[in-house]
Amino acid sequence: MSKIVKSNKVSALCDELRLKDKKIVFTNGCFDILHAGHVDYMEKAKKLGDILFVGVNSDDSIKRIKGSSRPIVNESFRVRALCGLESIDHVCVFDQDTPEQLIGLVKPDVLVKGMDWKGKTIVGQKIVESYGGRVELIEFLDGISSSTIIEKILSNYGKK
Repeated sequence: MSKIVKSNKVSALCDELRLKDKKIVFTNGCFDILHAGHVDYMEKAKKLGDILFVGVNSDDSIKRIKGSSRPIVNESFRVRALCGLESIDHVCVFDQDTPEQLIGLVKPDVLVKGMDWKGKTIVGQKIVESYGGRVELIEFLDGISSSTIIEKILSNYGKK
């Protein structure tokens, strides 16, 4: 069975998982230039439940959020890389600027974000807490991010 779930199948899949008493964990992001920090984050998120469901911003969504030079890696390759991670059970691409609609379809028991969201408004938090779910913040690995990788590539290999 493919890990990729089309948005019109998300609700039915998650309802089926809940009937089997599976605890669903949800996180989301662009995951442009997948790296060890992403792997670590997913492994930590997976430990918070039985099923890790990941929402991935579409290419168009990333362009609107981060500008026309992003993403570096197109959505089909980003999704393929995420599906290769053992910790991830399901992946769904969303085209909105936020994952709020997808979170409403998944109805996760746990919504996971990085510690960089501490003290900020977390999209979907009100939805998740409305039915008794919770939000968990996870520490990132120090010293690695897609942005720092891009900066290093430009510094080392950019125009000279």
